[in-house]
Amino acid sequence: MKSDSPNLRVFLDEGVPVNAGNPFKSAGYEVIYHGDALFPSASDQAVATAAILNEAILIAVDRDMKQMAKRFGNTDRKGKYARLNLVFVACNGPMATKRLEQSLSFIEHEWAISCQKAARTLWVEIGPHYFKTHR
Repeated sequence: MKSDSPNLRVFLDEGVPVNAGNPFKSAGYEVIYHGDALFPSASDQAVATAAILNEAILIAVDRDMKQMAKRFGNTDRKGKYARLNLVFVACNGPMATKRLEQSLSFIEHEWAISCQKAARTLWVEIGPHYFKTHR
């Protein structure tokens, strides 16, 4: 782990390939796997709550998770998921893992910025050809 980076922990949602945690582990960060923390097919609400309680960034490929975060608090900072840190990967399978690896420094940078804010929240979207942040 880089000494100048704030502690970063990720929670991989059920649809995220297990090997998508490898870039984070290689960088010295903690990875929490859905299967180690929750039952299969746990609700999106349970997954979001588990990520919040573990003070982890949720890595998701599920569009429903993105919509839930938008609808119930991540964007207005007042809702029930206002403390949810989310990296939404808009590509699946091997491409998701590769894009997470390619975007690790971007995620680290955005995490460092969000840690400086009083209402600390990270929301990053990673697509096949783009990285996007919502600050």
